[in-house]
Amino acid sequence: MGPTARRMFEGEMESLSAILQTQTVKVPKPIKVIDVPGGSTLFVMEHLEMRSLNRHSAKLGTQLADLHLHNQKLGEKLKKEENTVGKSEGQTDIQFVDRFGFHTVTCCGYLPQVNDWQNDWVTFYASQRIQPQMDMVEKNSGDREARELWAQLQLKIPSLFCDMEIVPALLHGDLWGGNVAEDDSGPLIFDPASFYGHSEYELAIAGMFGGFSNSFYSAYHSKIPKAPGFEKRLKLYQLFHYMNHWNHFGSGYRGSSLNIMRNLVK
Repeated sequence: MGPTARRMFEGEMESLSAILQTQTVKVPKPIKVIDVPGGSTLFVMEHLEMRSLNRHSAKLGTQLADLHLHNQKLGEKLKKEENTVGKSEGQTDIQFVDRFGFHTVTCCGYLPQVNDWQNDWVTFYASQRIQPQMDMVEKNSGDREARELWAQLQLKIPSLFCDMEIVPALLHGDLWGGNVAEDDSGPLIFDPASFYGHSEYELAIAGMFGGFSNSFYSAYHSKIPKAPGFEKRLKLYQLFHYMNHWNHFGSGYRGSSLNIMRNLVK
């Protein structure tokens, strides 16, 4: 596990640090990744008394939307400052990010994600999220139907993003019900696989395994309303997670993956 664990923990540490800097939603403070004798690696972080998300569900929806809007607001502030002479006080360390990706590898589960910077979200998602999963499926099972459906779907993806301007949003990246909790101060999220992407991507895995109440979604969408075509894109984003599960846990997830592709190429 040695080098694999270190890569996984380092990605998680960078992800937690990035979310922490936005001061939008609580995460455990990362402290240090340590190699221990015998080839193991440990990740030390702040201890938090956590319990299941319940009372603070709506608050999490609001704070998650704040996280997703944080980079966009930085960009708007920059524009304003460019139009005013002289620099504003209190310059922050956080830079506006105008591309999709992340400065380091992160892992969703134990599989690494390609986070190379791209200017175009559709290119990023197709070539750096779905394609690597397809390559793994191909290597492990040579699935012809998956390959053929993917060839058709690739041509279709741009049409799901007509007239959309997507500002890169810092994402948790693996926000299923098992990675959210609350304490006395409010909601918290942990175990991230962060990158700058399309905010809608975050809601894909949230919807796959439950754990989020209506109040969470209402609060979120009151800040970031659903754009036209939302449901179809959500399916496209769930495809990554079903394929990632297929590559982690085997062909029990093949059916769901192929079904999504069949529905999207219709």
